[in-house]
Amino acid sequence: MDFSFSTAGALIGLIIAIILIVLKFQSTYSLIIGAFIGGIVGGGGLTNTVSAMISGSESMTNTILRILTSGILAGSLVKTGAAEKIADTIIRKLGEKRAILSIAISTLIICAVGVFIDISVITIAPIALEIAHKLKINKSSVLISMIGGGKAGNIISPNPNTIATASAFNIELTDLTTRNIIPAIVALIVTVIIALSLSKKNGDSVLETDLEKAETKELPLFAKSIIGPICVIVLLALRPLFDINVDPLIALPVGGFVTTIVTGNIKNTKENFTYGFSKVIGVCALLIGTGTIAGIIKSSYLQQDMLNLIDAMNVPAFILAPLSGFLMAAATASTTAGATVASETFAATLIAKHINPISAGAMLHSSATIVDSLPHGSFFHATAGSVNLDISKRLKLIPYEALIGLSSTIASVLVYIFVYA
Repeated sequence: MDFSFSTAGALIGLIIAIILIVLKFQSTYSLIIGAFIGGIVGGGGLTNTVSAMISGSESMTNTILRILTSGILAGSLVKTGAAEKIADTIIRKLGEKRAILSIAISTLIICAVGVFIDISVITIAPIALEIAHKLKINKSSVLISMIGGGKAGNIISPNPNTIATASAFNIELTDLTTRNIIPAIVALIVTVIIALSLSKKNGDSVLETDLEKAETKELPLFAKSIIGPICVIVLLALRPLFDINVDPLIALPVGGFVTTIVTGNIKNTKENFTYGFSKVIGVCALLIGTGTIAGIIKSSYLQQDMLNLIDAMNVPAFILAPLSGFLMAAATASTTAGATVASETFAATLIAKHINPISAGAMLHSSATIVDSLPHGSFFHATAGSVNLDISKRLKLIPYEALIGLSSTIASVLVYIFVYA
């Protein structure tokens, strides 16, 4: 597309989308409305605006297909009880003395093997609350353990945000997840330190009424539960090891099928897949809306103006990667939407500036976890509900979450500077 929208128009469109989301309008429609108004205000007229919106949404197709199939893995892990068994085993094996660490690690692993971060927290919450009640650990400490572990796992997971970032930078999913292993470890360490400090504070006690009283279900063996995720890891690792490229579009659902089979849940295949679909369809719809606003921003002067600002501030061009991820995630209150808008908009610019695309994607992806859980997003409310924490106390955890995301971002930037720059 030859036409360029004004920076003011792109920003106005983004601001309108944010306002609508904050006012609890449906997120996908909010982004579409914001994109349309931004294009018109940006001087594009109806034809150029609609063209840019459609082009932006079309660029999401590959990502959406991969995310749709990832629901097969996530649904299978959750509905067969495999995810819960993996979490329960990790927590029990590490023991009560390492309760905070075990909760964080279990969330990291569940998220890292392909379960979405909000579902990871919700899955682990009943187990974590049970242990917290026994050991007198407060809810804030438990929740920050799960959220921080989830953030660490999220940047090394075949999750929607990782898939979207890898697709935009045209890099392999495994290359992106591998590049962020060190940042994930840093985030885990910071999470444990923060959670331990919060555990010493009074208040937010876990009560009997907070514990799940649902009837006990028989979980599969740990060895069977982990086979599906291992299968995914092996399939994705074939490319770097043997130059055999198995796309996540294939690897993720294969892992789901394997999980369903080895846990003896073939008769529930339809229910497992339906559940997985229900969890990804909202993300896919969000990405369609995200694509429309990304199309307007990508076709505007915003990219050049941000580069000019960075030049005027006399900072390196690679700063655009973490800066864009941070800003877009804050605007959308979503790691997926933030990472997608930022990567779709600035990937080509960063590559043109000779920034290593894998490093650029890793820095952008990490920074999208800094302030992705603001109150105008669903993650904020889902996580509060998982431990029955009231909104005022949930708000107080945002700075701690930001610190965890910032730690992984700084680590990602340092890895780039000292290893790949």
